[in-house]
Amino acid sequence: LLTMQTKISHFWKKIENYLMPKASVKRTINCSKENLIKLVLNIEDYPNFIPYCLNSKIYKKETEGDKQYIIADLTIGKGFLKDTYKSDVVFDKKNSTIIVKNIDGPLKYLNNKWHFNELGKSTEVSFDVDFELKNKFLNIIMNRSFEYGLTKIADAFQKRAEELFQGT
Repeated sequence: LLTMQTKISHFWKKIENYLMPKASVKRTINCSKENLIKLVLNIEDYPNFIPYCLNSKIYKKETEGDKQYIIADLTIGKGFLKDTYKSDVVFDKKNSTIIVKNIDGPLKYLNNKWHFNELGKSTEVSFDVDFELKNKFLNIIMNRSFEYGLTKIADAFQKRAEELFQGT
């Protein structure tokens, strides 16, 4: 009986891993690394260009050495489906990375990493996202549209960067 329970447990773990939204996007954007990082860290501006981002609020923003720490809320949604999650954002200037983890809200967990690499007058940015919603049913729905949504967000950042910083 214990062996059967173990097999069932492993089976469900595999299904959960398959259903958890996880993806990566890599883009080369025509602007400097510094300007692209400024854009990503300007969370207050997200509702102006990120699809389905309805509101943002910064609670804390401080710098210690080569690191900047931000605590922020984002309200994401469409129509009657909307929710706010709080995240911990850490910009590591030395490594040109931004790490985002959830603190509160509808997410069971969020691991989000931005990495910036300057290529002449352009910047290669990679954006890795791994998250799980607390609501299993919504998690399954999100998994089906996650790649599309992530591409739309990457498109929005690229368009905004090129509008603001073309060739800088």
